[in-house]
Amino acid sequence: MSASKKTVLVALALTGAMIGTAALAQSKGMWGEGRGGMLTEMFEAIDADSDGKITLAELEAHRKAEFAAADTNGDGALSPDELSAHQLARIQARLAERTQAMLDNMDNDGNGSLSEDEMGKGPGERHFARLDTDNDGAISKAEAEEAMQHRGKRGHGGGMGNN
Repeated sequence: MSASKKTVLVALALTGAMIGTAALAQSKGMWGEGRGGMLTEMFEAIDADSDGKITLAELEAHRKAEFAAADTNGDGALSPDELSAHQLARIQARLAERTQAMLDNMDNDGNGSLSEDEMGKGPGERHFARLDTDNDGAISKAEAEEAMQHRGKRGHGGGMGNN
């Protein structure tokens, strides 16, 4: 395979990874803070000179650094395993941040863990009456699907932790 074809394939693979990350970042809750969440989350990391602005050069340098970090075998190409590992590491980092935020906000007794009482009611329990549109004391699959469609129309993501 020619060097130019390899370059195009690598660029396409990296673009796919970035699109996947952007899709995750667009959902609220665990993965990001809505549209543009990925850029605002990563702003400080991209803004290398900390001047409060991102230049095209900073963006390119960040992209190259991300690629190099993902290319664990240093062959200049990202295998499916390398792409998956890189994305998983990012997801795990975000999950660790969210977990710590939950503990910080909900651990009332300060013991470093959450009891059932500290966890409180989940969104389904809090919104049960609203979801049970036919008031039969149960939520049908159709009612759940309708609620998710309505939620999507209001511009909310569907990630974990959305209340």
